Amino acid sequence: MLLPIPCPHENCPGELGTSGGNYSKNGRYYPKLVCTTCRKTIHRDEIKMDIDAIEMLMSNVKLGKKVQLFQDTNRIERKSFREFARIENAVGEYNLKLIELLEKIKIVPPKNKQLKLTKAAAIIQLSDLHLNELISELFNKFDFTEASKRLKLFITKAKMYLNACGVNNVILVNTGDILNSDRRLDELLNQATNRSKATLLTVYLLEQIILDLLDGFKVTYVTITGNESRVKDEIGYTDIIATDNYDFTVYMILEKLFSAVKNIEFSMGDPTERVVNICGQHVLFIHGSQLPNASGAEKAIQQMVGKYAFHGTLINYVICGHFHSARVGDNYSRSASLSGSNAYSDKELQLAGRASQNIFIFWEDGNHDGIKIDLQCVDKIEGYDIKKELEAYNAKSAEKMHHGETILKIVI
Repeated sequence: MLLPIPCPHENCPGELGTSGGNYSKNGRYYPKLVCTTCRKTIHRDEIKMDIDAIEMLMSNVKLGKKVQLFQDTNRIERKSFREFARIENAVGEYNLKLIELLEKIKIVPPKNKQLKLTKAAAIIQLSDLHLNELISELFNKFDFTEASKRLKLFITKAKMYLNACGVNNVILVNTGDILNSDRRLDELLNQATNRSKATLLTVYLLEQIILDLLDGFKVTYVTITGNESRVKDEIGYTDIIATDNYDFTVYMILEKLFSAVKNIEFSMGDPTERVVNICGQHVLFIHGSQLPNASGAEKAIQQMVGKYAFHGTLINYVICGHFHSARVGDNYSRSASLSGSNAYSDKELQLAGRASQNIFIFWEDGNHDGIKIDLQCVDKIEGYDIKKELEAYNAKSAEKMHHGETILKIVI
């Protein structure tokens, strides 16, 4: 404890304090005094104060420290209380004002008036169908029969949404890869049938989809060629090379089949990039193989939109596929695959995907809604009727493929 007593040693600016020890004199114990600067022990005879005065001074110092501690504690507590009281008073006043205002509000039951929505048209996107791909994994099964079920569920749900929104006009767009590639060995082995037979089976499926939609909607069919369904190994972007593609072949067959049918129009333009005006909004259809990867797609799409703006066309929305991963966003959307996960995506890319497709509703007021429709589970769905065609073309089924086991069983 520091005492307000100067050190008696010459030229020492220190003050005396107790060292924590005691010494005995005449049966009494007295604290030892030590200079805080020179650290020397000071005998009571060296200072002009008797022991009783020193003890009284020490008691006064202790008392002063306790008083100061009490004052500091009391000041902190008062400050904390003031802050708490201010907050409580503010909240209390806020609640009182809310109650006062709520008492003035009268709830009037609304009249049964239906909101009149603006006119709308829809886009039903078929993307990455890979209809001739044969998948038989523990997590996913896919063949033409499974495809017919998923497509039936997709169109049924799509019509439900469109009827609810009062939509009459539909753009049915294929954004590429309607058939699977056969240039690689694993793709060649995992095919439901060859390309020519698969083309006709695909036409039968899309024919039933179009007939299903014509029951209540006016349909415009648009196609974009994909990279997997090309005939040649090379990818081309000129019209001659890009149309050497099974997406285009299916389109031409369907156009011929429905040439005499009303309420359907086939619109063919640029086979790799197509701009359609729907309800006053410009929508760009691409397959997606032009984009570097899924993570960098948004930046690349902005560059593509800038290209069209340079030529005087303002793109309001971009729709693509290719990445087999669904994403519905503000400025662009991409569709997943109808086939779902396969061995490549599961084991090589380590991606657990699901089968799904997208639909979009565009309104005249400038808004647009995107909806992802999940198609993974179709066990209880009765698909489109292609049984005769399957038998005629002897298409393989996922049930006939070898079922590999991922867990080794040792039987003793």
